[in-house]
Amino acid sequence: MSRRTPRRGSGQRRGDARRREPRGRSVVGQRYAATAGPIAHGGHVVVRVPVTSTDGTTASRVVFVRHALPGERVVVEITEGTEGDRFWRGDAVEIVEASPDRVVPPCPYAGPGLCGGCDLQHVALPTQRELKAAVVREQLSRLAGLELDVVVEPVPGDADTHRGLRWRTRQRYVALPQGRGMRKYRSHEVVPVEDCLIARRDAREPAPGTVVERVEAGEAAHEFEVAADGFWQVHPGGPRVLVETVLDQLAPRPGESVLDLYAGVGLFAAFLADRVGPAARVVAVEGDRTASALSARNVPSAEVTAGDVATVLGASYDEAFDLVVLDPPREGARRAVVEAVTARTPRAVAYVACDPAALARDVAIFAEHGYRLAQLRAFDLFPMTHHVECVALLRPDEAATPDR
Repeated sequence: MSRRTPRRGSGQRRGDARRREPRGRSVVGQRYAATAGPIAHGGHVVVRVPVTSTDGTTASRVVFVRHALPGERVVVEITEGTEGDRFWRGDAVEIVEASPDRVVPPCPYAGPGLCGGCDLQHVALPTQRELKAAVVREQLSRLAGLELDVVVEPVPGDADTHRGLRWRTRQRYVALPQGRGMRKYRSHEVVPVEDCLIARRDAREPAPGTVVERVEAGEAAHEFEVAADGFWQVHPGGPRVLVETVLDQLAPRPGESVLDLYAGVGLFAAFLADRVGPAARVVAVEGDRTASALSARNVPSAEVTAGDVATVLGASYDEAFDLVVLDPPREGARRAVVEAVTARTPRAVAYVACDPAALARDVAIFAEHGYRLAQLRAFDLFPMTHHVECVALLRPDEAATPDR
């Protein structure tokens, strides 16, 4: 698995480093009565509010609103924006007409002005998954021109499965003079938090050193040495379901060569090496040097290279590979890597994605080079947040028969 920051559901969102320069007077604090529109990527709903300009004309302004559900009548308070911005951000601070899918948030720290870690505590769990599926569908349609049915599947491993709680095995808090806390949404401000309900009671905080994670998938099992402050899936069922899905999609055969990109500590490489056999070639490329060094220990049969994936592929491993795994960080693989992968003419590519927009953009680039989306599965590895993990199978045109 690739190295990513432990940000999902953690409440550790910081102020936006790319915050725009003010374009006119601030509108923060203004309130509007409105009807919530569709769900948007990022856990917001889209709301349009009427705005009167200095010349007396009225137009609608898009507001990305947290704590609302599509179709609800709400009062929106603007939390970020100036008069000249193309869009604003806001919170639903009053629910005038509630959706039947609204629930009381189980966490007392969830809501406007409180902890920023969870986006969907106010939504019934089945509806959370429907909303995530809608986002994946919309991104694939808008960015890749694909109209696909998408179902977000629950994943075993939650300690409180029916409510989507107690699944996070690693959690980071902000130390306070008395106790600990978590940050508000897009803010450095800290909310005191005694107990995060998405964290398991035995969740550990990132620290120096390494830990050992055991993964059973199919009939095989492996132990992985992982940096305690490095990336590892925080949902206890995540590694298994992702490995089994990748194996099912790729259907590796003895003797086939494998290129594992953004390989992390070697999760996919280890199980693929089992399937292709000791005589086959397995190459693992990872940008984080600590993770790459651990990968070499975890999968001693693999050829392990540390370095930026695009740079490594630009200089080496230019021969054909039968199978490729991509597990990039949130920004996706991007054009240089996608083109390098297709140049190696694999018969199948498994793409593990934590961001549906980045996945859709890369799927469109794959299509430019003759690889089509043949299968897509989506998993609810992060209940109560807007995040969703997808595994996409890409094949050369003649082999692709799109389905869910």
